[in-house]
Amino acid sequence: MQPVTNHNGKAHDLHQSQPPKLKFNPFLPEFHSDPYPIYDRLRTEDPVHLSSLGIWMISRYVDVIQALRDPHLSSEQSHISRYSRQQGTLSPVAALSSKCLFFRDPPDHTRLRRLVSKAFNPRVIEEMRPRIVEFVNELIDGIGGAGEIDIIADFSKPLPVRTISELLGIPEADREQLKHWSHWLGQIFDPMKSSNLSEQVNQAVLEFRDYLIDLIAKRRQYPQNDLISALIQARDEQDQLTEDELLVTCMLLFASGEETTVNLIGNGMLSLLRHPDQLAKLQEHPSLIPSAVEELLRYESPLQICGRTAIANFEIGGKTIRKGVPVFLLVGSANRDPAQFPDADRLDLARPDNRHLAFGDGIHYCLGSGLARIQGQIAIHALIQRLPSLQLSTDTPQWRENIFLRGLQTLPVTFSQRG
Repeated sequence: MQPVTNHNGKAHDLHQSQPPKLKFNPFLPEFHSDPYPIYDRLRTEDPVHLSSLGIWMISRYVDVIQALRDPHLSSEQSHISRYSRQQGTLSPVAALSSKCLFFRDPPDHTRLRRLVSKAFNPRVIEEMRPRIVEFVNELIDGIGGAGEIDIIADFSKPLPVRTISELLGIPEADREQLKHWSHWLGQIFDPMKSSNLSEQVNQAVLEFRDYLIDLIAKRRQYPQNDLISALIQARDEQDQLTEDELLVTCMLLFASGEETTVNLIGNGMLSLLRHPDQLAKLQEHPSLIPSAVEELLRYESPLQICGRTAIANFEIGGKTIRKGVPVFLLVGSANRDPAQFPDADRLDLARPDNRHLAFGDGIHYCLGSGLARIQGQIAIHALIQRLPSLQLSTDTPQWRENIFLRGLQTLPVTFSQRG
């Protein structure tokens, strides 16, 4: 190829000026650190992209929201993971996944969600607000007058453990052990994870299950004002949750509730500290906190990818996806799509009409979204008001290696005074 001359009179090769062929691999380190330039290329160059992994990647908002509502895509089939494909010691994890509300399709999903919603409803969630305020203030009170803390370990991880334990009626003496179990249960939400961790995950499932069997038996005999008792009593005509369904619902509410809240608070605080103008705006106008949390959810979504499997041939974005092929719905990309969100890469805490997909959409819209929102609003408001001098201790925060969920391993910050 002949060199050509640019406007500066310098020669360059046209072939060399072409961008490399698009290859999307969510396991690359650069994707973990900053997925958004890669998402931008996908939306622009190949929005319904067949990756080298043999998985379809859907990246535009209009296509992702269509796919989240499409009955041709199965959540149940998508969760035939490495855990459930293995034999022997992995069977408890597979059994847990197979009964989980998050990984079921209609009509089983419809029935389970209806029953769980009778107990875990907006009124129950709103009644937790005063206790969450107490938990948040106690955590901040436990921080010294000045120094350095890790927002993940010292704040965002303890909060949902206390909140969900209180909601379910877990005795306070048992909550430290639940932190251990929920850590391993969270691995279920990354079915691409190596099965090297399967022994620990499996053990956590068995131990947590045995614990809940005993606790549920006590609640059947002596009901209390907690979610476990409400789930036991939830009925739809003659239908109610089976024992296994009760166990799985309690375990997954705990694991998923922790994952979502930890990442919402951690990602949200990182975004605010990287945008001091928006942080100052929120400190000055605390009434913005509901809108701010929605924008933080959009901007750095805890949920990045929803896995599905095609159960019939269907068309989307001008492409045909065949039955049996896995599909990744790139929620993190959809939430940065400029066709839906003007100036999508800008953090705007007052953004209007913010219909993000951070909690999914359609029949699998996150049942615990209300609880995550309340915890995020209360926690972020308290942190920026009571610790107004917070500053990042690192320019390169470390992200967890989970392709489905986006969250920080640590978030070290310094502060010089308390409000």
